[in-house]
Amino acid sequence: MTQPDTVIPSELDETVVHALLEAAIQEDVGQGDLTSLAVIPAGTMFEGVMAAREDMVCAGLPLAELVFEKFSSAIEWNALVTDSDKVPAGTELARVRGPAVDLLSAERTAINLLQHLSGIATLTRRYVEAINETESILLDTRKTIPGYRDLAKYATRMGGATNHRMRLDDGVLIKDNHIAVTGGVSKAIQLAKQAGLKDVEVECDTLSQVDEAMAAGADSILLDNMPAAMMAEAVTLIGGRVPTEASGDINLQTIRAAAEAGVTYISVGRLTHSARAINIGLDWKTAD
Repeated sequence: MTQPDTVIPSELDETVVHALLEAAIQEDVGQGDLTSLAVIPAGTMFEGVMAAREDMVCAGLPLAELVFEKFSSAIEWNALVTDSDKVPAGTELARVRGPAVDLLSAERTAINLLQHLSGIATLTRRYVEAINETESILLDTRKTIPGYRDLAKYATRMGGATNHRMRLDDGVLIKDNHIAVTGGVSKAIQLAKQAGLKDVEVECDTLSQVDEAMAAGADSILLDNMPAAMMAEAVTLIGGRVPTEASGDINLQTIRAAAEAGVTYISVGRLTHSARAINIGLDWKTAD
């Protein structure tokens, strides 16, 4: 593979990106594209247009470019839109030109990546728009395809969300199973504080747990699977003393009610675990 010079978005870890793309290419190409090598004459040049076949929010264009560059430095990529752009069906996203065998060998990996990340960004934008004109902030979760978390969370940012913790070492969240193992909300918070942990968030299923968590010194409260009316009660009970987060099977039909309950944040696992791939095509024509 060639040494690419594409600029990877600064928020992404270059080592993670290169390792993931190289694994994806190996998975798809193996020892080589038997069909293209057999039927396309050496030296043939192709060019094509990558276009949206449905309304979408872009995410992953620089990474698609990087896939092509890993096959050949002779491939020319011209992006016509940028990540985070919302575009209608039919929009040309990029033009690509270069050696036909390399282009066709790279095509599926590049499009798979762009379709997956743009699907996440597109769904995320729908959730952001559903809570427009409220003060709630949309968060993603750790419910991602293994190995793709950095890219998935990049895509949610392109859609307008804010990242929740990236990994287990990136924040403290005492969940129901922690509470069950330690014997209660107060005990779990006490142990976390004794360990020197800061910004301790606690998951609460009931108003009594909210009371207990506040009394024990929780730094933020996650309201788990609460109806909107109960969320509003919890927000009133907390009285702005700490941030609040709504979570638990929130969807496009219920997110507005959660926001209107007055929570600070709303976390939605669907952004990354249920986003479908966007339909993107690459139509080829013989280069001049």
